[in-house]
Amino acid sequence: MSKIKLPRQYWLMKSEPDAYSWDDLVAEGEGTWDGVRNHRAANNLRAMQVGDEAFFYHSNVGLEIVGIARISKAGLSDPSDPEGKWAAVRVKPVRKLKRAISLKEIKADPKLAEIELIKLSRLSVAVITPEEWDYIIALSQQKH
Repeated sequence: MSKIKLPRQYWLMKSEPDAYSWDDLVAEGEGTWDGVRNHRAANNLRAMQVGDEAFFYHSNVGLEIVGIARISKAGLSDPSDPEGKWAAVRVKPVRKLKRAISLKEIKADPKLAEIELIKLSRLSVAVITPEEWDYIIALSQQKH
């Protein structure tokens, strides 16, 4: 029996660049997204499918969306969790955004007022709607 393929979903994944940056992911070629210890964020990791795309967001330092990653392996147990109850995925870099989109710019844009990055600001793995995805991609291609 074949698995039903859901439509592509979009995500935002936060990482502190001094711990794991966009450049680190590019250098590795594929990385494991682990260490998430928030139930909602972990459920988002569990919902990811191979082929889904995610914005790579630099938190704490930078506070900006810098690139796009693609989920390359889904449904993994977090290797940093000895009890095996937390989730992880593998991700590959797709491309760096032409222009990084700052948190300040996102907060100032009424079209992004409902984005989980703002509404659930402490969430490390957030849902991005297709409309938010397309809008942020368009913003990244414009001069600021």
